[in-house]
Amino acid sequence: MAIFSMVLSLLSGVALFLFGMSLMGDGLKLVAGNKLEAFLYRMTNTPLKGVALGTGVTSVIQSSSATTVMVIGFVNSGMMKLKQAIGIIMGANIGTSITGWILCLSYIQGSGGIASILSTATISAVVAVIGIILRMFCKRSVHKNVGNIMLGFAILMTGMQTMSGAVAPLRESEVFIDMLTMFSNPIAGILVGIAFTAVLQSASATVGVLQALSVTGILTFASAFPIVLGIGVGAACPVLISAIGANKNGKRTALIYLMNDLFGLIMWSVIFYTVNAFVHFGFMDMIMTPVTIAALNTVFRVATVVVLFPFIPKLEKLVCYLVKDSAEELEDEADFDLLEERLINYPALAIAQCHRAMNGMSKKLRKNVNRAMNLLNDYQQDKYDKVQRKEDLIDKYESRLGEYLIQLTKREMNTAQTTQVSLYLHTINDFERIGDHASYIAHMANEMHDNHTQFSQAAWDELNIVMGAVREEINVTCNAFMKDDKEAAQRVAPLGAVITNLCDELKMHHVERLSKGECGLEEGTVFNDILNSFGRIAAHSASAMTALLKSGETDTDPHIHDSKIYPTDSWEYYTYFNEYRQKYDVVNNEDHVLSMEPEEVE
Repeated sequence: MAIFSMVLSLLSGVALFLFGMSLMGDGLKLVAGNKLEAFLYRMTNTPLKGVALGTGVTSVIQSSSATTVMVIGFVNSGMMKLKQAIGIIMGANIGTSITGWILCLSYIQGSGGIASILSTATISAVVAVIGIILRMFCKRSVHKNVGNIMLGFAILMTGMQTMSGAVAPLRESEVFIDMLTMFSNPIAGILVGIAFTAVLQSASATVGVLQALSVTGILTFASAFPIVLGIGVGAACPVLISAIGANKNGKRTALIYLMNDLFGLIMWSVIFYTVNAFVHFGFMDMIMTPVTIAALNTVFRVATVVVLFPFIPKLEKLVCYLVKDSAEELEDEADFDLLEERLINYPALAIAQCHRAMNGMSKKLRKNVNRAMNLLNDYQQDKYDKVQRKEDLIDKYESRLGEYLIQLTKREMNTAQTTQVSLYLHTINDFERIGDHASYIAHMANEMHDNHTQFSQAAWDELNIVMGAVREEINVTCNAFMKDDKEAAQRVAPLGAVITNLCDELKMHHVERLSKGECGLEEGTVFNDILNSFGRIAAHSASAMTALLKSGETDTDPHIHDSKIYPTDSWEYYTYFNEYRQKYDVVNNEDHVLSMEPEEVE
């Protein structure tokens, strides 16, 4: 019964510790707002700055895992490069050791005078009282968050005292002494450190428990050292879990966290125990205290970073080798490599590179629109997920190209080059908007699949006819842009007008079916939403082709929306319009059409 009570008390101390650390960290993040994140990814242009910032941020939020998860998000979104992330992760490993030093405050004891004032109980009580006053009586959110920080600190200290009190009787237990002796076996100690930290999902919590055990006065350096070595590897578990849904670079970032601690574990265990086999260090039986454990943890982490810091490029190559890019991903990254910063000073070359990158964007866009529409007729979850991934990639194209083109506008260019840059900015915006509507179509297909939504056969037949028209328009648009084919570009606006008319006509047909009870209200809403997306894709395709037709003109108006998209009284316009109106006639078409396009189509 005494053992059960002791274990329960220890677990309650761990629970208080974890809750206090979480409350304090969340409060610190709220007080800082988004400044920490913004500061983190802007000020990491060198690895040394990355280490310093990683250390500082982790010291503030009290969690290396939280810092690394934040960095994974930056790398995953393309805002930060993998090489920048490595320095921050190394710094995070140092920053997390600060918690051990803070926990040393919980072991300040005293029975009178200054010692009594500085005791843990007094400090925790004063901090808790101030914290609850700020939390309960202040109206400003920043004061409430400061109150949460102080309450979190007080709860953390209380948790440490609870853990220390729970394990205090173990100092006289022969079984516990024998168990700690077993941990002096390096392999056993390392495995315990990994397992315990993986369960708690916090390196700081494991260090705190180890400091609590040291109060018994029987924890030696031989037992503590291998556990400290294993703590870092165990702390990688939540980071690796957070990277499950990330892209390849996100997974590499999580792997860096593991590699940093794994290399430290292997390197220092081999060196230390090899040297000890010959020298026989006299401090192996030294009794550990909370302060010496905090010092050991800090020295181990700092030493690991110092040794690995010169090998950051090698670490980057290693994780890239372990997590390989597919041929498709290498192609994607190759497009971004075209946007070379050094070419900014040579506008003609830079504009040509932008066009090549935009060709890659148009290819991805074309395939994604077709892939999204395929889902309406044949829903597959893996294809839906791919649509969303490619939509993120198209957004990345728009962001990277936009930034590059904006930099170009700050350079001295002639009139033609200035106009071309303006038209490219307009085009990538149209492409990105088309991508958004493709993603929405895929979302509607997902909703239809989940809700078992079905249209009438007449509605499906009509929808597939319009879908065929949209496929032709996006294919003509992207091919015309890639080949700089202005003759083909002239087909897009009349086809877009046909699609717009078809969408209006189909909405009226669906209203008739609703009145006859052939379709339900929910199906009608979905049907209209899909048609609206088709119409917007048609409009943005026509707008993008207007920019193409204007390119090369010396006195062109770059403000597309302030001028007519196409002269609707031209002979070519009416010829193409009548051609497409006959081709995509829903009234006289009695066949059951299924609009699908193979994944391999380029």
